[in-house]
Amino acid sequence: MPSLKTFNACAVSTQEAIEHLDLALKADPLEASIVFMFYGCEHDEKALYEWAAASFPQAALIGGSSSGGLITDKGFMDQQGVGLLVIDDKSGDYGVAAGSLGDDPAQAAESLLQQALDSCDCTGQLPELIWVYQVPGREEDVIQGLRRVVGDNCPIVGGSSADNDVSGQWSQMGPDGPLTDGLVLGVLFPSSPLGCGFQGGYEPVGPNGIVTGIGYQPAGDSGVVTGSSGREILSIDNEPAAEVYNRWAGDLIGQRIRDGGSILADTTMFPLATDAGKVDGVTHYLLIHPESLGQEGALRTFCNLEVGARVYAMKGETERLVNRAGRVAEQARKAVEAGGKRVAGGLVVYCGGCKIAVGDEINKVTDAVAEGLGDVPFIACFTFGEQGRLINRNVHGNLMISTVAFGD
Repeated sequence: MPSLKTFNACAVSTQEAIEHLDLALKADPLEASIVFMFYGCEHDEKALYEWAAASFPQAALIGGSSSGGLITDKGFMDQQGVGLLVIDDKSGDYGVAAGSLGDDPAQAAESLLQQALDSCDCTGQLPELIWVYQVPGREEDVIQGLRRVVGDNCPIVGGSSADNDVSGQWSQMGPDGPLTDGLVLGVLFPSSPLGCGFQGGYEPVGPNGIVTGIGYQPAGDSGVVTGSSGREILSIDNEPAAEVYNRWAGDLIGQRIRDGGSILADTTMFPLATDAGKVDGVTHYLLIHPESLGQEGALRTFCNLEVGARVYAMKGETERLVNRAGRVAEQARKAVEAGGKRVAGGLVVYCGGCKIAVGDEINKVTDAVAEGLGDVPFIACFTFGEQGRLINRNVHGNLMISTVAFGD
């Protein structure tokens, strides 16, 4: 039977945070099968790794930096926080592998999956869950590589490591230490059932159109090269994408189009989305966050799109982003309960953009998740990209919320 506990500390000094965590572990010791660890990007990740590796020498270790803080069942902590979700499951198997994504992220992901399976003597087996934490930017390639091995036959859940200001100070934590350009991948074979939830907290507002031009920025060169798939939308319905988006969003970025640059904060409540399909007649959307403006009206996003895709204008509200966190947690809990088990704890990925958008209401997110899971230990990280299973397909999206609930 899995046992889950959380530990957390909040301090400017990484060493002080480690000392607080040490005291907490000594007061409530336990063995660990796998440890999820998240921390503010300004902490010394190497020192955190050395402490975690010494404290949990037999455990699989996975995690990384979280944007502007993190949440546990004990409450919200700002960027000075360090949090751990520790799972003791002697009857289960857990493996982790980590490495740089390099020039071929799909192949790297496939290789790391095999290494993670080998690490827990589960070579050739299908995990109950694959959990990933990675550098932002190549998420679709990672899923493609994993899909070569497992298809969509098991959930691929996780997030993209984050910092406080999209300046690249993120890191990923794996069994051999921290990385800045890599993927950490865990395979979970728990002794009790898992439940998963993956949703966004936004609604369509009406306008929609077809992507008619995609570009990408070639490495080491200048100019935009036309492609069929990528993260730079050149045109929607044969008009400059930024102008179309601005019209849909009520002149939200009108002052910014000429100057270009980041629009990340402006667009958090007004993303785009694609239609992911219907469940019981209700359309589910995969969200796409516009992050900056390119040349000649191009719109850059944190998600790949293809020429011919229909995109929808979406809108969010603070209350909906708070409540949706609880609904996703409840979805995961009910999946566990459907298997005849109770929830022992949870692991939540909450978009860093949504975290910024809810602002001072973040404590209500904590309460909503706690209520949805049923007052059990949990940890939540804030990410710059979210991965999960949406209508039986593993996908990468933005401004999403995912929850994994662990059965007892």
